[in-house]
Amino acid sequence: LRVLGGLIRLGLPATIFVTGLWLRANPDTVALLRDRSDLFTLQNHGARHVPAVLGAGRLYGVPVAGTIEAVRAEVAGGADAILAAGAPAPAWFRGATAIYSPEALAAIRAMGFRIAGFSLNGDEGASLPAATVAARIAAARDGDVVIAHTNRPNRPSGPGVVVGAARLVDRGFRLVPLGDGPFEESDAPSRV
Repeated sequence: LRVLGGLIRLGLPATIFVTGLWLRANPDTVALLRDRSDLFTLQNHGARHVPAVLGAGRLYGVPVAGTIEAVRAEVAGGADAILAAGAPAPAWFRGATAIYSPEALAAIRAMGFRIAGFSLNGDEGASLPAATVAARIAAARDGDVVIAHTNRPNRPSGPGVVVGAARLVDRGFRLVPLGDGPFEESDAPSRV
């Protein structure tokens, strides 16, 4: 809860993309997120964190969905898990690895979801030191969509997310969750 706790202390909102697996494994944090719906919006990251990619293989060590049916099940399962957790229905989907087959993008959109992209990778999968993460996030420009991870408590990146976000506020920026901003669906999410 280092990142979420820091955002709560500072009163900073965020869109949190969650998987069905994570929701079931973290009921206390889910309760906190629901209790702080004034700050946090839950959106769909899939049922099991499976990349929405057709064919065989792995991306970053993660097995891909493989078929359109598996992509649809991943997206629907993530949405169902959010509803089962008592949160509002999600409108956005961000797939594992943020890489999509063109056919998967079409299927996800046909299910009624907008594809969430990002313009600034704040923590490279929670792999960077806190100072680097803080500097990256603090360098965001107006309109940037920043991605960072809240679910890696043993990695050093977390405190940098909070410091970087606080620096943005100090620079006069207002942070908003996806649903509250003038955000368009990503025109060019990563594709394979």
